[in-house]
Amino acid sequence: MNLNDVNFEKSYGTFEQLPESTLPEYVFSGRSNVGKSSLINAVLNRRALARVSGKPGKTITINFFRGDNFRLVDLPGYGYAKRSKAEQQRWGDMIQGYFTSDRNIRLVLQLIDMRHKPSQDDFQMLQFLRDTNTPFIIVLTKCDKLNKTDFQKALSDRADECADYCPAAMVPFSALSKQGVQEIRNFLV
Repeated sequence: MNLNDVNFEKSYGTFEQLPESTLPEYVFSGRSNVGKSSLINAVLNRRALARVSGKPGKTITINFFRGDNFRLVDLPGYGYAKRSKAEQQRWGDMIQGYFTSDRNIRLVLQLIDMRHKPSQDDFQMLQFLRDTNTPFIIVLTKCDKLNKTDFQKALSDRADECADYCPAAMVPFSALSKQGVQEIRNFLV
């Protein structure tokens, strides 16, 4: 898999618009503003392939990025309350439709902010991934915002909180220092 030759393919706003799953898909999932776009850019060693915003809820579509023989899929963030109930329902239906249709999902990268206990939405997603036997890793974002002591405590706490869901790995990640980038790339190749 060549991670150096990946380009934006297309965005889709409803489940019905999604293309047929003809290639292996690597899915980026997590709460709004957890750092999905930053992770995609870091893993691909690109500055702005995926749009990064400081405002939660910016990604409102499922975004597909195409490589030579795979796709990266950036899902809308969940848990952002400053959207209408109808918009939140549309997102929920789109994400549920994506996961329950016959997609060639090779791996889900489930992002959780390392600084905070996973939200109820995070736990629901982890439960869904476990119950559907979907292979996944947990990427602990924003790890650079913790000092060494807090980092070790947070790593231990997140491991304890997520142990029952049986992720394939738990990788601390920083978009600034690039910590975890190579380990995450190893899961994609």
